[in-house]
Amino acid sequence: MKFTYTGVEVKDMDASVRFYTEALGMELLDRHPIPATGGEVAGLRSKGGDQILELNWYPRSKSKYKAGSELDHLAFECKDVRKDMDHLAKMGAKVVRPIEVRPKYIVGFVKDPVNGIWIELYETRK
Repeated sequence: MKFTYTGVEVKDMDASVRFYTEALGMELLDRHPIPATGGEVAGLRSKGGDQILELNWYPRSKSKYKAGSELDHLAFECKDVRKDMDHLAKMGAKVVRPIEVRPKYIVGFVKDPVNGIWIELYETRK
């Protein structure tokens, strides 16, 4: 077996795609309806990355997940955590934990402004 992607349910597909592409620089790979649920799916990937982030939107009556009940966070490697945290805050993300300098990494956490999904930003210490 090989892990290939993470699927998350979103509240607003347009706003979510905009945040993940504009604020986090992800590339939209595909977006299409899901006839079986009446919903929609979008696949995104970071430039140079292998993992896919699958955004799923369902009409309220078809939603099968509890918001954030299983998902802990999504992690993005970056070159400058402080700069990227400031950028995401300007794009509407909420800073939920202050930047921490750990032995191997500098780490910060924000919440996606549309769905409240926790996002970890980290950089390797030099």
